Amino acid sequence: MKWSLSELHRYSREPLHIDSTFDLKAPLTTRFPEEILDVTGVRVKGDVTYHNGDATIVVRVQTKLTVPSTRSLTEVELPLDFTFVENYTADPDHRALYDDDELVFVLENDQTMIDFDNALVENIYEQIPTKVLSAKEKAGQKFPAGKGWQVIDEQTHTEQKNQSVDPRLAKLKQLFPDQDDHN
Repeated sequence: MKWSLSELHRYSREPLHIDSTFDLKAPLTTRFPEEILDVTGVRVKGDVTYHNGDATIVVRVQTKLTVPSTRSLTEVELPLDFTFVENYTADPDHRALYDDDELVFVLENDQTMIDFDNALVENIYEQIPTKVLSAKEKAGQKFPAGKGWQVIDEQTHTEQKNQSVDPRLAKLKQLFPDQDDHN
């Protein structure tokens, strides 16, 4: 879906209601192939309002992504249910009408198109957490390992780092026997 501000002007009295399911598999998996492996239909409910030359989109988005685990790259189903609000204006001076934490896009003119599908794609991508684990990984399954290597957690790494002493400096420790290891 695409609209210009001039098209949305007709919704100044009554908002444009959106209650639809979008197929965004192709744009999501093409644009973010490493992060998004699959996506179900994207359910969207909300409104687009127009007031004093500005458009505001307020929608609730529900979908289910298939993403790789950040630990083992196994496929993980990630249900999403979130709301986003975006404001669009053609007048740069209108940014002052919004709070600092509100998202405002300044369009070139009132004929510039608002690409709602692209807004959905970007907002869905932003909802993917930086750490995604499979059910087994959450339950405490051991980290992957191979011949001569293993994945360790941050705590184990810190402990090993603190315990190891550079062999070139080990003899220096004998020079100061009254010093503890923490100095």
